[in-house]
Amino acid sequence: MKRRKFTAKFKTKIVLEALKERETTNELSQRYDVAPQQITSWKREFLQNAEGVFTKGSKSQKSEAQEKEERLLKTIGTLKVENDFLKNALS
Repeated sequence: MKRRKFTAKFKTKIVLEALKERETTNELSQRYDVAPQQITSWKREFLQNAEGVFTKGSKSQKSEAQEKEERLLKTIGTLKVENDFLKNALS
């Protein structure tokens, strides 16, 4: 049996419904065909990371942007060194 992958949007929808507590976790699991333990796990993870929503600029977004900038700067440096080498070779 293949492992199913769920989108973040789907997980968020289920977690928000679970937090409303209008239905039990078992009822939600039957409706969405997801194990109750999985819903509990998503809910726990969501609550642990909830404060990150209100921080200015997500840490993961910053780190991704910083990594991209570092890669670009490294590429620029490499290209500059190669360019200087080729200029000297032609002289």
